[in-house]
Amino acid sequence: MQEKRRKFKRQSAEERKQALVQATLDLVAEQGVQAATVRAISERAEVTQGLIRHYFSTKEELILAAYEYHMNALTDQASAAAEAEHDSARGKLAGFIRASLKPPVVDPRALALWAGFMTMLLRDPAMRQIHERSYVYFRNRLQALIAEALTEAGKTVTELRLRALAIACNAVVDGLWLEGGALPEAFGDDELPKIGLEAVGAIIDLPLDLG
Repeated sequence: MQEKRRKFKRQSAEERKQALVQATLDLVAEQGVQAATVRAISERAEVTQGLIRHYFSTKEELILAAYEYHMNALTDQASAAAEAEHDSARGKLAGFIRASLKPPVVDPRALALWAGFMTMLLRDPAMRQIHERSYVYFRNRLQALIAEALTEAGKTVTELRLRALAIACNAVVDGLWLEGGALPEAFGDDELPKIGLEAVGAIIDLPLDLG
């Protein structure tokens, strides 16, 4: 049976790829990774199955691209919020922590996507590599902000110590993000950001609750 003809849309190659990624994310969020078949993705994106194969050699490659895009987008959202709202290094670090623990970064759908993709982690080496890259992407951004804030405050730490601080602070943010996404109704509007700021500030010995 021939595929149904899709409505023509004049889009750039990047827009077409992004539409495929978004369709994949929608399906994974709604029904899990197993729902992201080539047919379902093409129907959701309103393109032919052949177009998927034009941009991605396999369905698995598209799924990996979708996961990396999703996780890095969360980091980029937090970074953009911090850069837009604060001038000082300490303010940018506080803003990054706060944005990482509020909607739209903390969101049941974002957590559902993460959990759906995690089913592939232990059995798929490529997914493990993507997961490591996205983790390091967030941690490196956090580490850079910590370094800038400490330097601004006149505090000096070694690279090894800075790495340890970033790992510890990352773990705090990750834990709160998981709980906030799983049980959003269990926390007040600003409760998780305040806890995150207090905890990260205690870890790096630099108060971050700027009021």
